[in-house]
Amino acid sequence: MTDDSLRELLLSRIRDVADYPEPGVMFKDITPLLADPKAFTALTDALAGLCTRHGATKVVGLEARGFILAAPVAVKAGLGFIPVRKAGKLPGATLSQAYELEYGSAELEVHAEDLDAGDRVIVIDDVLATGGTAEASVQLVRRAGAEVVGVAVLMELGFLAGRRRLEPELRGAPLDALIKL
Repeated sequence: MTDDSLRELLLSRIRDVADYPEPGVMFKDITPLLADPKAFTALTDALAGLCTRHGATKVVGLEARGFILAAPVAVKAGLGFIPVRKAGKLPGATLSQAYELEYGSAELEVHAEDLDAGDRVIVIDDVLATGGTAEASVQLVRRAGAEVVGVAVLMELGFLAGRRRLEPELRGAPLDALIKL
C-alpha cells in the first residue's frame, strides 16, 4: 500500500465530532478506524514497519488510545509493549514525569523495571497535538535509561505546533505521523 493510499484509507475512517469534549473543539474519533479490520490492520502494519525501520526493541504506548495502537504494533513487530500511564495507575515502583498542559499540569508513570539501558524504544500514540504528553514520555523513557529511537503517531494536528515543541527533545530521532492535518 502506498503512503497516499494508506493516508486516504485511514482518513476515510476517522470521524470528526464537533464540540467534543467542549465547545469549539473538533474531536478526531478513531473508533470507526478501529472497527474496520482492513484499516486497523493497515495502520498496525505501517506502525510496525516504523519499529523495524528504526531498530526498536520495545514499544511504549501512551494512555489511553496509544495503548490500543501500540499493543498490536508490538505483537506484529515481535517486540515488548510498555504502558506509560497517568499517575497512580501502576502498582509497584515507578518513575514519574510531570508536564504542563494548556490549563494545568499532569503526570505520567512507567514501571521502573520495564525499561533498561540498551533498550531502543519507539513511542506510539494516536494524536500529536500540543506535544506535551509525547515530550514527557520521551523524557520518562530516557530517565529509565533507554534510548528513544522515534515517536510515531497516527495523526499530527500541525496547527497546534506539537512537532515544534517535541523535536528538540527527540535529539535527532524521527517523528513519524501517518497523517498530517
